[in-house]
Amino acid sequence: MQYFSVTNIADILGVSIRNVETWLKNGKYQYIVESGKKLIPATELIEEQPFCEMATDNWEHEYEVKPRRPFHSIELFAGGGGLALGMEKAGFKHVLLNEFDKDACSTLRFNRPEWNVVQDDVHNISFTEYAGKVDLLTGGFPCQAFSYAGNKGGFADTRGTLFFELARAVKEIQPAVFLGENVRGLFTHDDGRTLEVIRNTIKELGYTLIEPRVLRAILYQVPQKRERLFLIAIRNDIAEQVTFSWPAPFHRIVTLRDAFFSGILYPTNVPASEGQAYPKRKKEIMDMVPMGGNWNDLPIDIQKEYLKGSYHLGGGKTGIARRLSLDEPSLTLTCAPAMKQTERCHPTETRPLNVREYARIQTFPDEWEFMGNQTAKYKQIGNAVPVNLAWAVGRSLMRLFNSLDEKGLISTPLEFDGTHRTKLGGLFEGMVCEKPEEYGKTTNIANS
Repeated sequence: MQYFSVTNIADILGVSIRNVETWLKNGKYQYIVESGKKLIPATELIEEQPFCEMATDNWEHEYEVKPRRPFHSIELFAGGGGLALGMEKAGFKHVLLNEFDKDACSTLRFNRPEWNVVQDDVHNISFTEYAGKVDLLTGGFPCQAFSYAGNKGGFADTRGTLFFELARAVKEIQPAVFLGENVRGLFTHDDGRTLEVIRNTIKELGYTLIEPRVLRAILYQVPQKRERLFLIAIRNDIAEQVTFSWPAPFHRIVTLRDAFFSGILYPTNVPASEGQAYPKRKKEIMDMVPMGGNWNDLPIDIQKEYLKGSYHLGGGKTGIARRLSLDEPSLTLTCAPAMKQTERCHPTETRPLNVREYARIQTFPDEWEFMGNQTAKYKQIGNAVPVNLAWAVGRSLMRLFNSLDEKGLISTPLEFDGTHRTKLGGLFEGMVCEKPEEYGKTTNIANS
């Protein structure tokens, strides 16, 4: 029988651990205790929708989805390739990937020499030559502050943001479908006004927005508690004739044990790789933290030494001096594995996670190599969409495209041959972003 820990249940249902503990105390679920941990059998949880969905075999069915014919895609803000690789695994053929960061572009080119990678500021690129030739446009756009000076709350009010560039590409290409990806905090950013502007822009572009959804990576065979907001929109002329279904979850939670050792995720143990190291005193302190523990597990005098002024501040501060557990998914990875407020110490060794461990937690294949210095590698991996999450969403999109093709609702070239060489022009010639110098900068609206 399959069992779930208290932490698993909290993560899957999106509630606090305290809530789950209260439910157990009140007898809502029966549980057993094993090695000091409370474990709840899956049969106790079957009435909760996420667990009911996990109990089905839809994941295995969706895993077999294959494209009816070649479907072509363009990706903006491609980074180190997590979203692009997931879409490729789902069957999409990339005809252009745009990224500003030189190290990320080197990563994409090294691993996929056949990909058409354009290293440039997105403001400089015209997409008009791809009109009618591309099925899908994707992009994990960085979220900057939106301007609300206008009254429309639509396309005009996104000027000066990178979502505007994604919207501009949609307007020039007119793909059948486009996907935007962002942090879950976009839902509530600026009291919901940012998302409202995005909704209005999508409507103005002539697309029907599927109700946005925050997907928890742990439900899609990813050993990490990362949450991402997905926006999927279908062109109005075809939207009412098809149905989009979000991906089904995997039947269990995968953990760091699955990531680091041979098994369900990888055929071999994690390979050795470069990584950061702790200073001498920090290592001495982190040696005292048990697997799955944090600063609360340190002696009081050591807590005061390590936290300094933060010791007297409120909040749980559970990311400080945090050692991960082999038997749980990782906390959301950041761009650096040893930040004091978001520590990600190895479960059994006293050191930060190394590069390949980082990559496995994001479900990159071991053969996917990252270019640049060590800091650049951590940054590319930490910023990526987990590959398996992207793959699951990609399979849902592929089901949609297969349906569109079967009904004869889309018509794009079966083969595509072209290398992007043009600059800003076409429908947007003469238009200038208000703050192009802010490319690559993001508003701190949420970490996960």
